Amino acid sequence: MAKFKVYVTRRIPEAGLDIVREVADVKVWDGELPPPREVILQEIRDVDGIISLLTDKMDAEVMDAGKNLKVISNYAVGFDNIDIPEATKRGIAVTNTPGVLTDTTADFAFALLMATARRIVEADRHTREGKWKTWVPTGFLGQDIHHATLGLVGLGRIGYEMARRATGFSMKLLYYDIYRNEKFEKELGIEYVELPELLRRSDFVSLHVPLTDKTYHLIGRQELGLMKKTAILINTARGPIVDMEALYEALRDGKIAGAGLDVTEPEPIPANHPILGLDNLTIAPHIASASVATRTKMATMAAEGCVAVLKGEVPSNLVNPDVLKVKELKGMAG
Repeated sequence: MAKFKVYVTRRIPEAGLDIVREVADVKVWDGELPPPREVILQEIRDVDGIISLLTDKMDAEVMDAGKNLKVISNYAVGFDNIDIPEATKRGIAVTNTPGVLTDTTADFAFALLMATARRIVEADRHTREGKWKTWVPTGFLGQDIHHATLGLVGLGRIGYEMARRATGFSMKLLYYDIYRNEKFEKELGIEYVELPELLRRSDFVSLHVPLTDKTYHLIGRQELGLMKKTAILINTARGPIVDMEALYEALRDGKIAGAGLDVTEPEPIPANHPILGLDNLTIAPHIASASVATRTKMATMAAEGCVAVLKGEVPSNLVNPDVLKVKELKGMAG
């Protein structure tokens, strides 16, 4: 009989589940939608580990319900759904899946940029609806990508890869980050500027920052007002980084040319949200990491992080290293 118990809040690729099953009894929520909070509170009571998704709020109440909980392994790079200080205080290790989805997400972000700039989704819909009558000299005019200026808000792993892809289109590169990276500046030929200048100069603005108190609604009415009327905003980071009401107004009133979103606030976005009625919006249901290979790698990394903690080992993807200072987990550091 397995020594540990692990609860998984959604069915992930079997490669990950198989890893956990080697050391634990595994129970998986099979619903299409996330498990209700009362279900999580019930299921977590006697488990040693939980593999969670961004849709699952892992707060103090959940952690207190899980008296045996040793690890929360997040099937995501971001972990804004987890109260990290509360987990650390309780000696609960938190892991995530960094690195494995960098290239796939950057691919999608650039695809979203291209689709929005060239109005591909809008043109596809026009064609399918039988509206294509002839070639029109002024039909579906979009924005050129080659030699345009791309402003990156955040130059972490994904931002860096987005910049690398942009060099293939001979784009001029700008970036804003709380930390300057002179190595990347030399390597990519990218210029550091403050956020207002980036917004004023860029033809495309792509967001690649984590969601924190400081980045919540980082892009609001004032920031959108600084952008060119021909500019396009791309967000594959987190929905609340952008004030959705302000974005709707900017798109509706032609203050910017378009937006490409993979994330929204709230998420999922309500079907009756007025922004969905705008043609200058390209939107996807949070699928930037959705390739077969990447989602499988995410599953194995989440599983390996969970199993490492259960075995008393330090996982390579430990989010809260301060947890090692907690008395109950000192053995893990060894």
